[in-house]
Formats: sequence, C-alpha cells, structure tokens
Amino acid sequence: MQPLKECAPEILKRIKVVLCDIDDTLTWQGRLGADAYGAMEALRKQGFIVMPITGRPAGWCDHIARMWPVDGIVGENGAFYFHYDEAARKMVRRYWRSDAERKQDQITLQQIGGRILQEVPGAAISADQAYREADLAIDFCEDVEALGPEDIARIVEIFEQEGAVAKVSSIHVNGWFGNYDKLAMTRKALAEIFKIDIDADAGSIAFVGDSPNDQPMFAFFGLSVGVANVMEFEGQISSEPAWVTDGSGGAGFAEFAELLIATET
Repeated sequence: MQPLKECAPEILKRIKVVLCDIDDTLTWQGRLGADAYGAMEALRKQGFIVMPITGRPAGWCDHIARMWPVDGIVGENGAFYFHYDEAARKMVRRYWRSDAERKQDQITLQQIGGRILQEVPGAAISADQAYREADLAIDFCEDVEALGPEDIARIVEIFEQEGAVAKVSSIHVNGWFGNYDKLAMTRKALAEIFKIDIDADAGSIAFVGDSPNDQPMFAFFGLSVGVANVMEFEGQISSEPAWVTDGSGGAGFAEFAELLIATET
C-alpha cells in the first residue's frame, strides 16, 4: 500500500465513478461526519457518479438511496442494489436472489444465528438485522464488547459449515446464501443504471474501503484506496488496496475526494 498523495495525476484524471464502503470508510466511530457527507456532495456536483457499496441492510439502503447525495447503493454485501430515479420519483430495486429464495434463506439463517449465539459467547445478532432482507449480521464489536480474532474466526467457520458465505467487516460477520459479493452486484448496478462495463472501464472507477469484505473490490480496481484504518487488517486481506490515505474513516474519504476534485479542476 502506497501513500495516496503519491498517486500520479494521470491515474486520478481518468476517474468518473467513486465507489465506497460505509462503515469506518465514510463513518468514523459510528458517526457520519460533515467531512465525508460533504465530500460525497462535492463529488456529485463535480459530475462524478457516487455509489456506496456496503454490508448495511435494505432498510438503511432505501433511506440512503433516497436522501444521501449518491447515485445508487449496493447493500448487504451485494444482495441488491437500489437506485432512486428522481425524474420518475421511483425506487428501482434489483435483487440477486428471488423473493422465495430470500424467504427460505432467512429461515435457515435464523437457525444458524441460534447456533452462533450458543457457541460463541459475547456475539450478538446485529441491531440492524430487522431491516435486512438477504443476510445475517453477527455483531462482534458494534454494540457488544469486542470479541477476539479466535471468536470472529469461529463465527466464520460456523457459517461455512452450514453452507453459507461469510465475510468479515470492521464490525460484523455477515453470512448469506448465493454466489454474489460486492463486486458482482456492482457490475450489475453500473451496467444496468449507467451502461458502464466495469471490465472495459475499470480504469475510470475508484473504490475506497477499509476491511476484509472489501477484498473483491480492492482486487479488481486499479485505483483501490484504503482509508488509514485499513492498516489494522494488514496481512488479513488477500488483495490489499493499492493506495492508503493519511486520514482514518470519513476524514480519509474526504482526503481522497479533495485530491480527486483538485486533479480534475
């Protein structure tokens, strides 16, 4: 990982789309600050497409797609994208799995959650689970005392033993059924909303993140940026970001946005 300030201007000048995680990338210590929110708004005013790519739930994503200065959102680690069509005043919702599949998945995930709570003392079902449509989020530090690496690894192991996909974020272990991730749904979202082929146009897209569940995005995009707190996961991400900011969380995202806009103007 190289300091972002050393990134060549010609790389930055190609960027037209900014994708970003939310928790500990736009937020810091559980709060969305004015610096990160203002950075998203500034990017959009400058003509950039801005899309959060998050593990957060559908209920939150509906609000974000409607009310934040963004062009759409991928949620629950790739389970869906939402895009609010302002002209039509209509929310476009695209899911990876069918309604019937998601309904059955929730029954099975609830059973898995019971096993995790029994076998990993201190773990909890995430407070935002009621707003989820496709996955199960296990809280290991957001609203509970922080669990150790062994406990987090055990949660992942249980999900995988039960045939689910499991990914670790900075606050949750998310488990789901389906062959998708953040990158897969991002590919669909950009193609269907903006007619952007990420395989052909990857050089015009930047991704900013902070944790292991961002690995597919870090691996794919050349301009992959980690906010400074990504260093806490050094050695735990198979494909680390190419660049790293000086600032942590939202301050790091704002740092990236300022550099990108300055290069454009």
